[in-house]
Amino acid sequence: MTQERSLEQPYPYSRVELVEPDWTRFPGWRDVTRSDWESAQWQRAHCVKNTKQLRSVLGDLVSDAFYADLERDQAQRATMSMLVPPQMVNTMMPRVTPSTDALYPDPVRRYMLPVFSDRRTDWPSHPHATRDSLHEHDMWVAEGLTHRYPTKVLAEMLPTCPQYCGHCTRMDLVGNSTPVIDKLKFALKPVDRVERMLEYLRTNPGVRDVVVSGGDVANMPWPRLEAFVDALLDIDNIRDIRLATKALMGLPQHWLQDDVRAGMERLAGKATQRGGSIAIHTHVNHANSVTPLVARATRAMLDTGIRDVRNQGVLMGGINDDAHALLDLCFNLLDGAQIMPYYFYMCDMIPFSEHWRVSVGQAQALQHAIMGYLPGFATPRIVCDVPFVGKRWVHQLESYDRDRGISYWTKNYRTSIERADPDALTRTYEYYDPIHTLPESGQEWWRQHAGDHLAAAEVAAKASREAAESQKSLPVP
Repeated sequence: MTQERSLEQPYPYSRVELVEPDWTRFPGWRDVTRSDWESAQWQRAHCVKNTKQLRSVLGDLVSDAFYADLERDQAQRATMSMLVPPQMVNTMMPRVTPSTDALYPDPVRRYMLPVFSDRRTDWPSHPHATRDSLHEHDMWVAEGLTHRYPTKVLAEMLPTCPQYCGHCTRMDLVGNSTPVIDKLKFALKPVDRVERMLEYLRTNPGVRDVVVSGGDVANMPWPRLEAFVDALLDIDNIRDIRLATKALMGLPQHWLQDDVRAGMERLAGKATQRGGSIAIHTHVNHANSVTPLVARATRAMLDTGIRDVRNQGVLMGGINDDAHALLDLCFNLLDGAQIMPYYFYMCDMIPFSEHWRVSVGQAQALQHAIMGYLPGFATPRIVCDVPFVGKRWVHQLESYDRDRGISYWTKNYRTSIERADPDALTRTYEYYDPIHTLPESGQEWWRQHAGDHLAAAEVAAKASREAAESQKSLPVP
């Protein structure tokens, strides 16, 4: 009997064994022991916060020109300050000797340590870019509590993370101010903010689902986080709780700590007892970031009895805007770490993000290209988070002007700021492709109609900021 050859496919699947990159390849970590590396405290204490600290890690392996490029970006373009845990730095250039030539194109570097030469100079920001592009602050019903969907709310518990991503959609609030972005600040004390959130949820039985985020919940002292989730579980109408943490990938050492594991087991037990569920949502954008430590942390969380660990990545040019890159990531997540591929969001229209953003048409092509390879339950949906609408599958648009890069979307529910708007469910809402992806005729249209696009972006940013400030003074409904 002859053995049949397997069919040749556009994407050749093969099981990949996860490997923790050797951190001692970096001169600054040559003497770091495994015990130190696997310590959450050591990881936090040795985060890279500036170019001087990055130099101390990379030594003379990277050129002065790269550091100058990085510093220029921090001074002129960066909406997020620099903060990268060793765990994340170690997934840059994971299989080669660190060098300038290897660092520049590295996919993890491209969004965690953006440099000025990465950014576009023709359209660095879209004319409709805003610092709170999803208008989450406009929809606060209590400070930090966004009621955007009918049955779901977002609880922004704190404005910090263990790591800061250059493309952060909440760059309006999260992290330190940068030379180009003066961040908003919470006005209430944490205990008062939490109590107002809980009071809103107790008096609004239509809400059943709470995303606990920030910032990143891994930066919240565990007793405070456990107390908040425990209080949520005491509210009868709350059935699903999702903890949002990129740190499951960027700082897995945190989730392997004994007190965190014990606390999650208590919460998972209580959720199960009352018929609710707790899941963790993490944020992984490239296959290189999925390592054995990430798999260990995920297994530790699943062993506590939580329902699931899911990934919500962001689709970004030069990082994962390729069907093979997306499928490599999904299989590493699913096979290697038991993390469920869930969503890939299109990068939001925040300032200076045009080099990351892709068009709706490209997103649709990528969704088509990844279908059929993964199990249906683990095939991620690529979604566009449309301002004032929410997330929509990329094929759900109402119409699409591909020449000017304007897609039109409808919705079937009102947000918390549209109670008195009779047209909320009948009008269309716009989303805009990056202008550099358009045909020349479309680019010329924007050149004629956008005016001073940087000035326009600043006007929009100011309006968003003023709306957020005024929202703080509103009483709790």
